[in-house]
Amino acid sequence: MKICIYGAGAIGGYLGAKLAKAGADVSLVARGPHLAAMRDNGLTLIEDGRTETFAVTASDDPATLGVQDYVVITLKAHSVPGVVDTMQPLLGDHTTVVHAVNGAPWWYFYKLEGPYENHRLASVDPGDVQWNGIGPERILGCIVYPAAEVTQPGVVTHLEGNRFTLGEPSGEKTERATALAALFASAGLKAPIRPKIRDEIWIKLWGNLSFNPISALTHATLDVLCTDPGTRAVVRAMIVEAREIAEKLGVKFPIDVDRRIDGGAAVGAHKTSMLQDLERGRPMEIDALVTAVTEMGRLVGVATPTIDTVLALIKLRASVAGTG
Repeated sequence: MKICIYGAGAIGGYLGAKLAKAGADVSLVARGPHLAAMRDNGLTLIEDGRTETFAVTASDDPATLGVQDYVVITLKAHSVPGVVDTMQPLLGDHTTVVHAVNGAPWWYFYKLEGPYENHRLASVDPGDVQWNGIGPERILGCIVYPAAEVTQPGVVTHLEGNRFTLGEPSGEKTERATALAALFASAGLKAPIRPKIRDEIWIKLWGNLSFNPISALTHATLDVLCTDPGTRAVVRAMIVEAREIAEKLGVKFPIDVDRRIDGGAAVGAHKTSMLQDLERGRPMEIDALVTAVTEMGRLVGVATPTIDTVLALIKLRASVAGTG
């Protein structure tokens, strides 16, 4: 089984190191100093106080890696359309593409029973680049929970979590899903297969939609923005709007809004990925985390006044920062 991690930064590097340790036939697509360090010195994983280094196949040219059984995309959502063409040498007739990307996925409406089946999300897949170039039939959904950092080129430090929830857009429990789950389990990772992957996508999206832009606007950590009365009220209003959208799309939530916010507060003094990107001068994942929700709101006829307000503010913040 050949598996390629496309975008071997923090999460991709962590996953690649765990699979390499388990003896999997894994390759990594990366770039810059991180790639050079992995080529020269291997990929180092720091986890639970232990430091281990693994010899890995790493490249910035997918054409050198050949057709894969699985391609796991661990890029930021806005980066994926730009690499669809260069990804093609990895994709064969039976390649499964694991979409391990934050936010509302471009394939969301593929095989979603009801009036919106096969609707395209322009905010995350402008011009249907991914729909046509990757193909929704290749997709296996994946929700990423671990936290990790690239602490220096070629070195990934695992902070917490080891769960990668998997799910077919159709809800079936397929051979390709069970085979990948077994491989992940052999690497010491949790990979449950969910029949309703979209329900879990929305639970994570509730937090990403609200915590991320508010933290980038205020520079507050999760514990602060989830407990301050003013920002908590904004977070809550955004999640309530998102819940109404999701429920119109058939999603059922196992937790309530306040429990979800309390879960964010319990993470502690953590900077969200959007705040980290802003501080580092990188583009923020605005469209996948926020714009896509407003697009789905318009589709199902749900007003999103609070989300719209925060979206306008974070877009301007990105423009002023020169990353928008």
